[in-house]
Amino acid sequence: MKKLMLTLAISTLFAPAAFAADTPADKSAAMPAYAKDKPLPVPHIAKKTLANGLTVWVVPREGLPRVDFVLAVRGAGYSADDKAHPGFASLMAGLLNEGTAKRDSRAIAEAAQGMGGEVGASASLDGVSVSANALASHAADMAALLAEVVRQPSFPAKEVQLAKANALQALRVAETRPGFRADRALNAAIYGDHPYGHTDPTADAINSVTDQMLRAEHEKRFRPDRALLVITGRIKEADALKLAQQAFGDWKAQGQAQPLPPEAPTDAKPTFVLLERGGSVQSTVRLGSPGIAATAADQIPLRLASTVLGGGFSSRVNINLREEKGYTYGAYAGARLAREGGSIVGGADVRNAVTGPSVTEFMNEYKRIGADLVPEDELKMHKRYVAGGYLISNQMQRAVAGTLANNWLVGLPAEFLGQFVPAIEKVTPEQVRTVARKYFAPERQTIVVVGDKTAVSEQLKPFGEFVVSDK
Repeated sequence: MKKLMLTLAISTLFAPAAFAADTPADKSAAMPAYAKDKPLPVPHIAKKTLANGLTVWVVPREGLPRVDFVLAVRGAGYSADDKAHPGFASLMAGLLNEGTAKRDSRAIAEAAQGMGGEVGASASLDGVSVSANALASHAADMAALLAEVVRQPSFPAKEVQLAKANALQALRVAETRPGFRADRALNAAIYGDHPYGHTDPTADAINSVTDQMLRAEHEKRFRPDRALLVITGRIKEADALKLAQQAFGDWKAQGQAQPLPPEAPTDAKPTFVLLERGGSVQSTVRLGSPGIAATAADQIPLRLASTVLGGGFSSRVNINLREEKGYTYGAYAGARLAREGGSIVGGADVRNAVTGPSVTEFMNEYKRIGADLVPEDELKMHKRYVAGGYLISNQMQRAVAGTLANNWLVGLPAEFLGQFVPAIEKVTPEQVRTVARKYFAPERQTIVVVGDKTAVSEQLKPFGEFVVSDK
């Protein structure tokens, strides 16, 4: 009896909710409208250029008692690597904190940890960024350690050998992944002989690196007149500028600066490549063509068009190939922007049997976004997605410092930090259609497929004559 009463009580408790869905009152209920998007608060950015040419930006912020630093060096990244040493910049960046003229790697790590922070570096197409952070009470000590790592790396032979061994192992793993092979082939097709076209390392390139080469390249690439120091956090503007002067004011450039890379080509003809992967049960598909630089006039509408087409779960290519067709777990398409140019890249991993149909659906979506105006509701949804993601990703002061440094590396001003969201909001459906028609035109696209040629060759014939390779 007690069990029956309990069952009835539970049924009664949940019954109103079950039937409420069918009542007229519930049907008329609507979600409240979204609040108006808030632009990213534009902080005051103090700017100064030291006598040696180093640019310094300071962004004081309230909050945690922490100070973040980013030292970005333009022209020190992958685009500075010669054809015989692709990916060299990554090795160099990773070794900066593995030993200096004063300390070994352990001493550097312990010093940073004692300040409540860390220091490390990474390479990109257009530069190298060295990041550091510490408790505000140790800001001066961390500025000095950052300067030591940036200016006096020793590249110890033992650390270099270990880094090379790790890089070779990582390369062996990467080359087993079809996506790595596809992206490498696509970059070469889009950029040709331009430095942007050969950024992936090779075994020969890694094996040929020496500690002497690293020191020589560091001396050529790391120069104050091609560097930006961003300081943000709980620190006064005057104190931050004083730290910058103390740590970097006597930094002197060595010799003549090497030329920056030229503009990337924009006239690459479409090619069709099938990279053999015998026995594979799926194909890795890539479509690509030349794009534009990060500072180009079309860059804002192109960013939004990329999001609509293939920049998230609700993008058109993902909804089409994943949700509607069931061809893949995920598909993407969009623009990649760099200082001297860019690319348009789309891709997905699909079942062998639908390799050709998947390429067809990519092309259909490319045609559609360049022919028809994006409906206002759809465009508004993607504007909110872009703006919201940007705002969230730049909440932390470390992220603000990184965004400012990355923008500077590709040629964007400090003010772009606060200009981006309002600019996205102003993009019209007509602008999206115009840039999409220009940059996503199907006839411009190179197609690279990694897969079993026996399973997919016939499906690919309608798109062009594919060159088969095992590279």
